[in-house]
Amino acid sequence: MHVTGHTRRPASIRDVATAAGVSYQTVSRVINGHPSVKPDTRDRVLAAIGELGFRRNATALALASGRSRAVTVLTADTTHYGYACILRGVEEAARAASYAVGIGVLESAGEAAVAAQVQRAADTSGGLIVIAYDPAGVRALGAVPAGLPVVGVVETPASPPGGDLPWVWTDDREAAYEATRHLLSLSHEAVHYVAIPSSTRRTSARTAGWRQALRDAGAPEPRPVQGSWGPEGGHAAGLKLARDPAVTAILCGNDDLALGVLRALHECGRAVPGEVSVAGFDDAPHSAYLTPSLTTVRLDFTGLGRAAFALLHGVLEEAVQIGPHPVSVPELVVRESSGPPPVTA
Repeated sequence: MHVTGHTRRPASIRDVATAAGVSYQTVSRVINGHPSVKPDTRDRVLAAIGELGFRRNATALALASGRSRAVTVLTADTTHYGYACILRGVEEAARAASYAVGIGVLESAGEAAVAAQVQRAADTSGGLIVIAYDPAGVRALGAVPAGLPVVGVVETPASPPGGDLPWVWTDDREAAYEATRHLLSLSHEAVHYVAIPSSTRRTSARTAGWRQALRDAGAPEPRPVQGSWGPEGGHAAGLKLARDPAVTAILCGNDDLALGVLRALHECGRAVPGEVSVAGFDDAPHSAYLTPSLTTVRLDFTGLGRAAFALLHGVLEEAVQIGPHPVSVPELVVRESSGPPPVTA
C-alpha cells in the first residue's frame, strides 16, 4: 500500500526478526556469520533482509557484536596535504567496514592538553589512530592507555622497530634518496635542502635520505636550511639560497615549501630550471599545475590511512595483529622544474 506524504522508515533488526519469525538475537547471529544458526533459519532471515531492504549500519552492528564500531583519529592538523589524505584514507576504509570515524584535534603539544584529548578519545570505547608527525602527535601516541587498541601513523623510523608495534609509515628516507639522486644525475655538483620540521629527532628521515645520497655520490653536503610546513617558510629559505650563485639544485621537504622557493627564485631573477632546479616532496595536487610544473616524489598518503585502519580493524575484530610495516613505494615524478645546471656554472 502506498501512503502519500509519508516517508517509509528504514527496516530495523527487529522488523527482520518479526518477518522471519525469529528473535532479534538470531538475526544478529546471521548478520555476523555465527555458525550456530540452522541453515533453514539462516535462509529465512536472509530472505527477510532482502525483502525489507534492511541495511546494516554502525549502530546496529555495535548492538549485534557487543563492540563499539567507531574509531577516533587524533591529529594536530587536518589541512596539510599528507594529514588530510591520511584522514580521507581512514574514512574510506572505515566506511566500507561500517565503522564511524571521529576526529580529535590536538590543539597543543602541552602534556596536560594532550592527555585530556587522549582521554576524551578513549572514552568513546573504540580504537584510536594517532597521526604522529609532530610533537603533539608523538606525545599523544605515548599517552594512550595500556590495553586501548591504537595504531600510530609515524615518521619513517631511524631503524626497524622491534616487537609488534602497530605502526605504519611511508619510506621517506628512500624517497628523499631517489629525488636527490635524480638531481645529481643531471650533473648538479651539489643539492641543497630545505627541511620540514621533524617530530621525533633532530634529523628527519627525509633529511637522512638526502644526506645519504650525497655521500654515496661523493658530493658536497651543504647545511640544510630549516623551513616550516608552508610556502612562507620555503619563500624565506629560497631568498637565502637565491643569493648564492653556486646554488643550482634545491630539494624541498614538501611541495608547499617548493612553492615558496619557486616564488623566491622568480623574485630574484633565477630561472627554473635554466639556472636552478627545484624538486618537492609528496606530489600535492597543485604540483602538476605550477609554472614550471614541479618535479616531486609521490607518496600514497591515502593508502597509508587505509592501511592504518586495516591494522586497527584487525585488532578490534580480534584478528591476527600485523607488526609495524612501511606502506607504499615512493615514486619519483619528473616534471619541468628539474634540468641540468647552466653550462657556465
